[in-house]
Amino acid sequence: MIKKVYKVKGMDCDACAKMIELDLEDLGVNASCNYTDELLEVEFDKELVSEDKIADTLGKSGYKLSPKI
Repeated sequence: MIKKVYKVKGMDCDACAKMIELDLEDLGVNASCNYTDELLEVEFDKELVSEDKIADTLGKSGYKLSPKI
């Protein structure tokens, strides 16, 4: 399992964070999203889902991921 933390651009509220978590859950990704800090913590199996797939899924909903600095 891989654990990563990303910055998420485009979140407007807690409902956005919940939607991100649910979208990623559908991919088999364990996700925890913090709206106020604009952070997304994910844990996933790289054999089942790629980082590109995670970014593409969220991009379709208007969010942009970038590595946490």
